[in-house]
Amino acid sequence: MTGTGKAERLWAKKGISPISSLTAYDYPTARLLDEAGVDILLVGDSLGMVVLGYPDTTHVTLDQIIHHTAAVARGAKNALIVSDFPINTYRTVEEARANAAKLVEAGAHAVKLEGGLRQADKVKAIVDDGIPVMGHLGMLPQRVKEEGGYKKKGKSDLEIEALLEGALALQEAGCFGIVLESVIPNASRQLTDQLDIPTIGIGCGEGNCDGEIAVITDVTGAYPWFVPPFAAPRADLAGQTTKAVKAYLAAMKNR
Repeated sequence: MTGTGKAERLWAKKGISPISSLTAYDYPTARLLDEAGVDILLVGDSLGMVVLGYPDTTHVTLDQIIHHTAAVARGAKNALIVSDFPINTYRTVEEARANAAKLVEAGAHAVKLEGGLRQADKVKAIVDDGIPVMGHLGMLPQRVKEEGGYKKKGKSDLEIEALLEGALALQEAGCFGIVLESVIPNASRQLTDQLDIPTIGIGCGEGNCDGEIAVITDVTGAYPWFVPPFAAPRADLAGQTTKAVKAYLAAMKNR
């Protein structure tokens, strides 16, 4: 199935069944998540922090996203693979189109960008090239330095109005879905109800969006040094890894 077909299949799930999405950055993780039945695998620029050790996402490059997209594409056969545009790689319509094509060439089925009104012309151009686009509104990690940290969105009527205006612009431009990050629950529900396309929430409370996205290391407990307050670890891979390595070291000592 083409990327457009996979995106349309997920669009059709709005209001019918929840959409699942997890980040993936490598072949084995992608294969495991795909075989488990996850709908969307996001090659997110969150890899900057949980894979590459950067303090935030603003250090991630296009070449790094391409590298990890190719690995994920080798592991996933069924899920929709969405790749993030890193910061400063979609500043103009022409740049966005060219870099979207590079991500698709690496194995992505769709691309994701941050922002609303100012991104609508880029979304339309990419969609016109036959590449599905996912939007991203609310807290925008690529603007964390400008905003002085990670802050909840949708706290006032003016903020909700601006979010809705941006969401409707993205929908009109052709986005097949929108990630809502750290938008307060009531605002998330309002946006979800007023859009025809699915919303995928992270840090928006439970049941306020058409789906949920999580960083895979938050789910598996593989990155213990920072766990967002809204994350729900379902395993302790960091602890299991430490335990396994200590067992290995003990065995080495007893040789």
